[in-house]
Amino acid sequence: MFCYQCEQTKGGTGCTTVGICGKNEDIASLQDNLIYTLKGLSAYVYHSNELGVNDKEIDEFIPEALYATLTNSNFDLNDFVAMNLRAGEMTLKAMKMLKEAHFKKYGIPTPVQVQTGTKAGAGILVTGHSLKALEELLKQTEGTGVNVYTHSEMLPAHGYPELKKYKHLVGNLGKAWFDQKKLWSDNEMVLIAFGNCVLIPKEAYKDRLYCLGIAGVPEAKKINGFDFSEAIAHAKRLKPLSETKGDVVLTTGFSSNVVLSLADKIKEAVTSGKIKHFFLVGGCDAPGKGGEYFREFVQNAPKDTIILTLACGKYRFNDLDLGDIDGIPRLIDLGQCNDAIEAVNIAVALAELFECEVNDLPLTLVLSWMEQKAVAILMSLFHLGIKGIYLGPKPPAWITPNVFKVLQDNFDLRLTGDAKEDMAVMLG
Repeated sequence: MFCYQCEQTKGGTGCTTVGICGKNEDIASLQDNLIYTLKGLSAYVYHSNELGVNDKEIDEFIPEALYATLTNSNFDLNDFVAMNLRAGEMTLKAMKMLKEAHFKKYGIPTPVQVQTGTKAGAGILVTGHSLKALEELLKQTEGTGVNVYTHSEMLPAHGYPELKKYKHLVGNLGKAWFDQKKLWSDNEMVLIAFGNCVLIPKEAYKDRLYCLGIAGVPEAKKINGFDFSEAIAHAKRLKPLSETKGDVVLTTGFSSNVVLSLADKIKEAVTSGKIKHFFLVGGCDAPGKGGEYFREFVQNAPKDTIILTLACGKYRFNDLDLGDIDGIPRLIDLGQCNDAIEAVNIAVALAELFECEVNDLPLTLVLSWMEQKAVAILMSLFHLGIKGIYLGPKPPAWITPNVFKVLQDNFDLRLTGDAKEDMAVMLG
């Protein structure tokens, strides 16, 4: 453990074995997990609030849970397990709230092919998660000759009817959040960060970077009140981009509504043995070779399996052409990390379709984690009682062996290992 939140801290630096207050490493671990889950939960609430939507129960839960982590407030391991699962329940509710707000405001996404090259002319590239910010930018750039491109978690925006109607929303550049330093240096365009996943910029582009909302980095210009006029004028001053062909065309926009419209086909394909298993492979990507596991896993998935995916973890493999099974795509992109509720909705609907429990479906979740929203989503899955989840490429550092054992015993949580060996176990 490592805790330095109060005056009692050992040696004035940090309690590392047991707290001076008396809390052990397992309590410290569960407190940390709760705080990280609340951070993730707050992201969903923030974007819901942007759209004028909130929930009294969630708003009351967040300070209650934070209060429980104060020094000398609670030392009960069972209380903190329950509080973490409650945080998962609130995350689930917040994701539903945000998704319903997106549907109401922007329509229900439908599959769309997205170009990955550039168009001739001025350009603005956006990264983050805020559909509200993108909508306001699209309104203000319409008719100006400035094209808008998405990056990373903004890719799924192309599937929403009320966003893709703007013809100057022309494509997606780059992959997951961590490629931005090279990508943004190589592309002479204005860059706007809408939320988390922004890095401290390189000299090559820091004068072209704007931040909105909670995003902020030294020397970047700040956008207030969704007024993009300065950024648009800046984009028009830059040397126009040339026409370039992208390496791949990406497909996104598979809402749960679209997937479940194929319910009869899916049931027939499963019953006849044409579909043997479903995998949800996605999450929050991180740099490094550990993430190669997920591409290898998808590449080795048998042709009678379906891959559902979401969040920026999909960029490890979303350039692959996996074909289809009787018209059912084998690779189905459900959207942002903010769209994890769509995967839950599909799992619940499939369980109803086959008249079984979710844990009895031929479905395995293989998740990558990087930051706090991924932890919040995991807690929401545990709240639902979903078992047999694989998590990688590394376990969260704050989880103690005892806490991990509790998760193993109650939810059969597993860590990823060798992609081919894991695949064999999952398929029995």
